Amino acid sequence: MTSLLLHPQSAHGGVASIDVHVTRTGAGVLTLHYVLHGDLDTVRWPAPAASAHADELWRRTCFEAFIQPEGAASYLELNFSPSTQWAAYAFDNYRAGMRPAEIAAPEISVRREDDLFELSAEIGAAALPARAPLRVGLSAIIEAVSGEKSYWALAHPPGKPDFHHSDCFALEITASERP
Repeated sequence: MTSLLLHPQSAHGGVASIDVHVTRTGAGVLTLHYVLHGDLDTVRWPAPAASAHADELWRRTCFEAFIQPEGAASYLELNFSPSTQWAAYAFDNYRAGMRPAEIAAPEISVRREDDLFELSAEIGAAALPARAPLRVGLSAIIEAVSGEKSYWALAHPPGKPDFHHSDCFALEITASERP
């Protein structure tokens, strides 16, 4: 499990921590399990919805993953809303060539209790490079009931929050680390 760091220019609101557990099976299925601890009543949660593609999920509370084959300029952005809506975009290079990524719908589940919120997303192997080592950026945007947003990531580049920046792709998944 790895912990996301609050961006230095963000206020944490009622969020104490966000951790992510990442696994990739030998068959190539990638599972991301986000665990948020804190005062959940301070977070603006999107209303539950059917699990379907939706754009601009990042404008509200949202969990994200950026996946790049090692040595490549291209990458995939995945957005997972607590509503269970999702989005997937392919990029040719840093913020360039954005287009919808044609992938099967990820399986998303959520659970909430007291001071704990969990979101799990399972991404099918067909959406990911088969055998390439991966560089992964994990992040979250948390909107407070006040409308203020906090930005969380494995690492942050200098300046404003920018999850597309290569500094954020801080997790490496090699073939030997895949269960």
